[in-house]
Amino acid sequence: MSGRAVLSLHRAVRDDIEDLVTRRPLPGPGLAQVDPFLFLNHHGPQTYPSGNRGLPFGPHPHRGFETVTFILSGSLAHHDSGSGASVVEAGGVQWMTAGSGLVHAELSPEAFRRSGGPLEILQLWVNLPARLKMSDPAYVPVPASDIPTANVGDGVSMETVSGTEGAPVRSLTDVMLAIVSIEPGGHAALPAPRGRSVLFYTIEGGVEIAGASLPEQTLAVLGDGDRVEVASEGGARILFGHADPIGEPVAARGPFVMNTDAEIAEAIRDYQAGRFGGL
Repeated sequence: MSGRAVLSLHRAVRDDIEDLVTRRPLPGPGLAQVDPFLFLNHHGPQTYPSGNRGLPFGPHPHRGFETVTFILSGSLAHHDSGSGASVVEAGGVQWMTAGSGLVHAELSPEAFRRSGGPLEILQLWVNLPARLKMSDPAYVPVPASDIPTANVGDGVSMETVSGTEGAPVRSLTDVMLAIVSIEPGGHAALPAPRGRSVLFYTIEGGVEIAGASLPEQTLAVLGDGDRVEVASEGGARILFGHADPIGEPVAARGPFVMNTDAEIAEAIRDYQAGRFGGL
């Protein structure tokens, strides 16, 4: 057994969207993807006043990948052209398979716009291999009460959304995703099977991996191994996951992620022709 070493660190880059505080660790300078993890936005933390406009993510299309949205605080309303609709509160997750294409909106519920409050959200894009890019679209809302929490070390707990027995979501590609919380002085060896790509992002607080220090809001690219040995002196919260790399060409343009430019052009034509449906 061997622990994974830190190969490089990538601080999230500030890139606000209107009045929404936004930091983006992936993609970033010198890092296009952590195959199959394509994109990660960290919105907030911030506090909205009463009478706010809420989130700015009105109807927009996707094709060729999955979106996983972690609502760390606040709430999020989802609607899509495949009849998916829900409001997920703090601690929950929204898992959407765009597949062959749909239109969705992620907005703040009326109650949040009226009363305001704290908001912090992570949105992750997970690529799909060519054989699955045209899968049927799907949407799964996961309330916090459905996400199991397990102790995985000394002062370390893991809330697992997918990829293990008992997790509420079964992904198309066996992606494992979880939020890891570390109490001050806590440490653990997080399982990360050899050959899998690891997603490791410090949401808040600093950690150490095999002697390397990671400040908060930093993504680590890790070498191979079968575990991640992590510790935190002051406490931390981490987005953690692992998946088999796809190893295929990536053609991306805006909300579409395919394998070739011709497929991107086809996605644009299909969307403009109304084949994704509408809201």
